[in-house]
This record gives sequence, structure tokens and C-alpha cells, in this order.
Amino acid sequence: MKYYDVPNEPRHIKAGAVNLQMQVRRTVVVHTILAGHMARVNAARRNESGVQVMTMGQLAARLAGGLLHLIKLDVLTEVIGNTLQDIEMGELEPIKDLPGMPAAVAATFDKAWRGGIDLSMVGHPRTDALASLEQAVIQRLPASTKRPGDLVAMALQRIGHAPAVIGPLEIQGHSEMSPCWRPLLITLAGIIPVSWIAGPRHVPDWLKGSRVEVIAVPAAEPPVELFSCANQVHEVGEAFRWMRALLAKGVSASDIAIAASSPGDYDDHMFSTARDANLPIHFVHGVKALTTPDGQAAAALAEVLLKGLSQERVRRLLALMHGGPLRDVPGEWTRVLPVDAPLTSAKRWERVLTRTDDADWPDGKNRTADVMELIRLLDRGTESAELAGETLLSGVQRSLWRRALREGPAQALSVTLASLRIEDGIEPAASAIWTSALALASSPRSHVWLLGLNAGRWPRRISEDRLIPDHVLPIEQLDPLPVADGDKRDLKTIVSMAQSVQISFSRRDAEGRMLGRSPLISELNEIYLDRAGTPEHAFSEADRLLARPSEFSGLPIAVSGLACWRDWHRNEITGHDGLIAPAHARLIKLLERPLSATSMKVLLRDPIRFIWRYALGWRVPEDADEPLILDPNAFGTFVHAMLRDAVEVLERDGGIASADAQRIEAALANARDRAVAKWEDAQPVPPDVIWRSTTARGHALASAALAYGLAPLPNQKSWCEIPFGKVDPKSDGRKLPWSLDAPVEIPGTGLLIEGQIDRLDLSGDRSRARVIDYKTGKVGKKLDEVVLKGGAELQRCLYAFAVKTLLGGEVAIEASLLYPNAAEGERAVFPLADLEGALAKISSAVVASRNALLSGLAPPGEDAAGDYNDHAFALPANPGYLQRKLPLAMIKLGAAAAVWKEP
Repeated sequence: MKYYDVPNEPRHIKAGAVNLQMQVRRTVVVHTILAGHMARVNAARRNESGVQVMTMGQLAARLAGGLLHLIKLDVLTEVIGNTLQDIEMGELEPIKDLPGMPAAVAATFDKAWRGGIDLSMVGHPRTDALASLEQAVIQRLPASTKRPGDLVAMALQRIGHAPAVIGPLEIQGHSEMSPCWRPLLITLAGIIPVSWIAGPRHVPDWLKGSRVEVIAVPAAEPPVELFSCANQVHEVGEAFRWMRALLAKGVSASDIAIAASSPGDYDDHMFSTARDANLPIHFVHGVKALTTPDGQAAAALAEVLLKGLSQERVRRLLALMHGGPLRDVPGEWTRVLPVDAPLTSAKRWERVLTRTDDADWPDGKNRTADVMELIRLLDRGTESAELAGETLLSGVQRSLWRRALREGPAQALSVTLASLRIEDGIEPAASAIWTSALALASSPRSHVWLLGLNAGRWPRRISEDRLIPDHVLPIEQLDPLPVADGDKRDLKTIVSMAQSVQISFSRRDAEGRMLGRSPLISELNEIYLDRAGTPEHAFSEADRLLARPSEFSGLPIAVSGLACWRDWHRNEITGHDGLIAPAHARLIKLLERPLSATSMKVLLRDPIRFIWRYALGWRVPEDADEPLILDPNAFGTFVHAMLRDAVEVLERDGGIASADAQRIEAALANARDRAVAKWEDAQPVPPDVIWRSTTARGHALASAALAYGLAPLPNQKSWCEIPFGKVDPKSDGRKLPWSLDAPVEIPGTGLLIEGQIDRLDLSGDRSRARVIDYKTGKVGKKLDEVVLKGGAELQRCLYAFAVKTLLGGEVAIEASLLYPNAAEGERAVFPLADLEGALAKISSAVVASRNALLSGLAPPGEDAAGDYNDHAFALPANPGYLQRKLPLAMIKLGAAAAVWKEP
């Protein structure tokens, strides 16, 4: 065994020398993709020619015949998946249809082939079944693809061509070699010069006595530091801080590496931290495909096929894919779709699109047929996965889709897509790298940080093969290169070939469990790192500000945040509790427009929510495509839509006052069908079973509302959902008793109101009117005593006043609440006894609330702690906040809060 001072240079080429041997063909065998890339880069930097860089599999294929190559795992997995159904697998039969079976079989075959094991000779029913599958797979593979043993046998037959085809051979970056390649290497050593460039690496025993020349150098002893970190995120952050420090000292990025025995455990943290740090770090094993636009396109298609149609999912897919049936359709065509419509079935898509005209489409050409072709394809679900991918995706998107389908069934697309990786496009020869210990050991770097040296993670535990357990075939035979031994050798190699080494381990895992450190570092003294400690070099702006509280505290966002936190805990109403600029222009403009009964209720009972919703335009995020149930407000809207439709039909056919129960029920049945169709086209609906139950319950309520025995007025005319006070009226074709844009002003307030009256019955001579406000909930207690209900019950009074204003002061008004859900024998109608007195109370409360608002006071109110406060997310997540602030708000509001106590 010889020792050389320059371990990374070919032994026959002196550094910097001009040598005629540069023109001679020679071959370098590497172990990993990273090592191969770096070998080519180094050869190019030395201006060498005639250098072949390949793996042992490629070397055997080159010598066996130029058109042959080693079986690729992805091709093998695909063929196995297509062959499994045709082979009886014995005791493996129950699991052969599982998503991971093709990949598991491919891994087992790979181990057996590299270990030189003939599965048919093991003599066990399970291995016999696998051997039968192996033969069937080999027959289906292309003739140019061969197993390692087959390539070696063919290469040995053509071994005489090695001097011309291979030339001098160097084995670089290896500490071991699979048994299947050893006979070829030892035979080649008798034909051509073969050098095993070991450096300080482990030299396998099977090389002893061979003609392979082993070139080794003494192991270096660089300084090693061991850091104890809080968790994996902390480890990654400290590694990036270390990288920043090296770069600041002038160390080349190409000399820096961060590694782990199993990098997949840290990938997400590394990816997000690299983006935050804005450092170009190369992921040697590739980045997750789903982090790229092409991967997201494939994921969007998978989501539609797996979860079903919805407008949101289809829009996302269309925005990401590059081709498909709609590639020639202008992108803004989606404006023809109702914004809030979930469109969760092909039938609903077709119903919406068939109602569009040519003028609705961007280019004036109706593309309903093209869109429905796409929708019907997607509506077939996973059974059309292959066709959908080929039709809708292109380029990298399509290749990712094919790979995902090769690795598992369409039903497992969410899993297989998440496991795919692609190149990140960053040059490793000019950048720091994030890699596995195996790849780094094959192509070492001068400055390394090793992550995750915890017990059980480095070295990793040896596990049985998924298909051939230890009692069938011992692990040491099936896997002569166990992962634990490899991890130990890789750690020793990395350390012995570096100039500086930093090692870290986590004290706790993501769930907070205590972790032990690896036995490989038991002799090192650890440096305890606090996650909140001040770094010498921050890896990002956020990290820098976290490390310098004094600097962060001067930023506007920090000043504002700290002031907000302090104000929330002060025993007074502050600018962070609802104090606003007095007489703000936006408020004045808002109050000049008509207010609805709902907005006026919010003004009276929760001023800060009035500002958020109506002045600032904040809206609650939309429900899911298919909510589990309709919320009470949505259910009430659905019932009102049925009532309006049915009443309009009945009024055109003699009037509701003279209609019998059979006519009412028929009108309601038709109204329900139309309301269901319109709702499904424009609103999210629950799953079918719940939706059918909901519509049936709504039908029953509407039927009870119309069948309730209200005494008919003389020559009665009825309307449902009748609007009034609209600023920009849009006629719906009905003949109404008043002009839609006629203003309705609350006396003494200067405020206009608008709205839709649930039901209005008007006598033929317009002398009597009945205003009904339907309530779909349960009958409350003491409703006969309710007038304003603390400002929560305004519709009955405001709607009655609107009718009186629009029809004239002479009309006699009866205003009532009607609960169609009332139990048998329970009172259902509750009239308002004193309309004028109720209106006076409302006027007084509205004036007080308006004045408080214009004076700059808008604190949380009585409804801030209510169950139906859809803006509760904007309040502090502190259970004691409202308990502290509501009493202060009542004092501050004074007369504006008095309405909260009104019955």
C-alpha cells in the first residue's frame, strides 16, 4: 500500500504538469452522482481529455457492449407493477396490490442482484415466488437492460477489449463495493492498471492479495466541535449561521457542505431556511417536486381527481398547466363562472355554462363544449388518471405525473407525488451543498457541518428487508453492505478528509421527546447552544433582528406591536381597542348611504365590527367547497328563497290568500327544486345526504310558514323578499307597491335604511298592511315582551316603519315575528304592540351610536363575545381581554350602550 501527498490528483499526473498522458483514455469509477459531477469538473479545470467518468454498472455495460445498460430502478418499478397481477405470489399474494409493493420488490431485487444472490436457490416459498416474478420481469424488460450479474458475465467475455475501451482505471470515493462487481474489478486488474484511490478511507479486505493498487494517505485530524441544539430547526439554523461565518471569512462556497445520514428528515427545514437566508445551496439528492411550479401543477390535477370537482380546484389547475383542451381559450374565460359557485359536479358545470351567451366569453366565441370536455375528463376521477395527465400536462409536469403513476396506483397520487424529487438547477461545483453522508464521503469537502447525530439516526438501525425477513435469508447475506456500517465509515471518511468539522444533535424531537446523542460522538465534549442565543453571524434578516432585540425594538412594526400588546392590557379604551380618527371621511361617506337592518344592528351592538366589516371591507374567508352543514344564516336565506318563489307563483294564480293546501304544497315543491338548482350553482352545499335532509327541512319550514292561519286581508296582495330604499335599484320584473329607490329615513337621525321585507300582505285599498318577519330558529322565551332585544331585533320595527313611510301615514300596520318551527300548541306569531315607541327607541340609540362613532369611539360591544361574531379572529386571543374591556366600553359609549339593556 502506497502513500501519496496529493490524494485527489490522479497518480500519474503531477499537479500543474503538462503531460502527454493527458491525451490517453483513462476511466474513473465513482460511487455517486455528486462524485461523478465533481470528477468531470476537476478534469475540465485541468484541461484533461480522454477521461471517462462512470459508475461500476456503466463500466460493465461499456465493456459488455455499447448498447447495453444497467436496469434503472424507475423502469424496473414500472415493469414490476405491470407484471405483479399475472404472477401468483404465494404468501405475498394479499399485499401485492398495495401501493408500495412495486417499489418494495424493486428494492429487494436490487439488493439480491448487487449481493450476487440467486433467489431461486434459497429454497423458501417466498423467495421462490419472487424468483418467478423476477423471471417474468426480465422477459418484459427491454433487451438492452441487464442485471448486474448479467453485465459482469458479458463484460468478462470481452475483457480483452479493456485496454482500448477502459484504459487505466481509477476507483475513486469508494470505501466498499457491492459483491456483484468485485469479480470484474479483480479480473480487470490483471489486464489494465487498476488503482483504488482510498485516501484516508476504509480499504475493504477483499482487495488484499489482488493486483489492484491501493493508494492511501494518512487520515487528517481536523478540529471537531460538537453542538447540542434544541431541535432539528435549531440545528439547521446554526448550520446556516456557521455557513455565513465561513463565507464572511472568504471561504469558497464550493468548500462547504452540510450533511446528514438521512437528509430527508431535514429537507423541509433546509429548504425553508435556504429560501429565508437567500443562499444558493445545492440539494444533491434533489428538491421535492411539490416545491416547484411543475410539481404544483401535477398536485393540482391529483387534487381534482382524488377529491372531486370544485371551481377552486379547477381554477388552480388551469392556472398552473401549460396545455390541454383550453390552451387556445383566453385565460379570462373564467369570468363567465359565478364567483361563489362551488361547482362540485359536471352537471352543475354544464348547467352554469349552458346559460352563458357568446357575448359573455372574452373573444365572443362560446367555448362551453371545450370546457365541458375538460370537466368530464376530470369528473371521471382516478380511473382517468393516465389519460388526464397525458391530455392536460406537458413537459416536466407530464414526466412527474408518469413517475408518480409508476410508483403507485392513482389512488395513492398524493403520496407518490410527495416523494418525487427533481434537480434544483444549482451548480454544486460553485455552491455549498446539502447532501447525504454517503454522497459527501464519495466527494469530500473541506468544511462540513454534520446534522442529526442522535441515537438511532446516525448510525441508522439495520432493518430487515420488507419482503425477505431475516429468518428467510440472513441480513448479512442479502445486504452485505449494511446501512449502519456505512454510516460509521462515512462519518470517519468525512472527518478524516476535512479541515474543520462541526457536528450537532437535537435535544428533543418535534413532539418534545428527549433524544440521546449518537454513540459515535460519545467521547466529544458538547457545546450547549440556546435557541435564543445571540449568533456571531445571522443567516437572514429575521435571524439578525431576533439576535439584536435593541435594533428590532426600533423598527415601526416592533414599536406598534409592543404598543398594541401594552394597550390590550391597560384598563382603558385605547387606539388598539377602537379609538379612531373623529369624523373620518370614510365613515361620513358610509353613513350617507342607506344602512340595512343587519348593519344597523352591528352598529348598535358592536361598533368595532361595524368598522371592520363596512368601513374597511373585511370579509370572513369563504367556507369549504362542501361545508358539512349550512350555517343558520345560510339556511334562513335558502328558506326565504323558496318562500319568495312559491308566493310569486301563487300570486300569479289567484293569490296566496285563496290558495288551498294542495296548491301551496305544489308551488313549494317546484320552488324547492328551483332554489336547490340555483343554490348549487352559486353557493357551497353540504354532502348529498346532508344536503337532501337540509332541503327537506327547509321545505317543511316554508310549508309551515305559508300554511299558518293568518287572517286574509280584503283583496289581499302578497310579496316575499320585497326590497326597498335601494340606491342603485335593479328591477326583478315584479310589480311592487312602491318605487325601489324611494328613500326611507329614520326620523331625527339623518340615516337612510334599506332592506328586504320577508313578507308583505297588503289589502286591495292599501289601507291595511301586514309585515311578517320569518324566523327559522326556535321560539325564544318571553318573546311577547321583546321590543328591540338590546338592539338585536330591529327588522320588525324598521320594516314596518319603511312600509308606513312608502305607503303613507294612513295605512294601518301590523308587524309580527312568525316562527314556522314552533311546536304544536306553541305560540308562533308575536306582533309588535307599540310601533311608534319602538321606533323612537331605535332613533335615540342610532343617534347615540352614530355620534359616538363620529367622535372617534368604536370599541368592542355586546356582541363581540357572541357565538356568531364572524370577526372574532381579529380580536386578541386572550380570554380575559373582553372581560377587561367591555365594562370600560360601556362607560365610554354612555348613551350608545344604553340600548343593550332594552328588552
